[in-house]
Amino acid sequence: MQVKKPWWQSGGVRIALALVLLILFGGAVSGIYLSQIPPEQPIAFPHKTHVALGAQCTYCHPAAAWGPNAGLPGISKCWGCHQQVQKKSPELEKLAGYVQRNEPIPWVPVAIQPDFVKFNHQPHVQAGIACETCHGPVSQMTVALPQPRQNMGWCLDCHQRMRPNDFVRLSDCATCHY
Repeated sequence: MQVKKPWWQSGGVRIALALVLLILFGGAVSGIYLSQIPPEQPIAFPHKTHVALGAQCTYCHPAAAWGPNAGLPGISKCWGCHQQVQKKSPELEKLAGYVQRNEPIPWVPVAIQPDFVKFNHQPHVQAGIACETCHGPVSQMTVALPQPRQNMGWCLDCHQRMRPNDFVRLSDCATCHY
């Protein structure tokens, strides 16, 4: 007499379980990959060129000095300089189109934190931390790139290195999760 196997040991269940695990693994890998590629922007903004010309990060992202979000430049900020630039390029023509339509540039944020993280640029700017510390070598980027491994462990490691005497306060969960 043959002993009947439990239902979870049948071939069909094993195949179904393997497919579910494969789909979940594929989804996780895709999510990680997609979060590390820069989104397509409405205008290909060459950070490298602007930094080489002497533009400071806070000129285009002034809210970093006083608020949680650095902000993204609007048409008046961009057009303030570029209306004087006579160079013809497809990207400047796109900018001119937004200005003519009085339409905001629909920039796609690159450095996005999850909703449960309340990051504030202000204390970092006031502490004199360079933007490149967290955002990478923007002066060498044509398009801003998301920085890999920018997570809680990375932030805590930086807080411990930069401010060891204040680490207890800076490692309190309520500092970033409120």
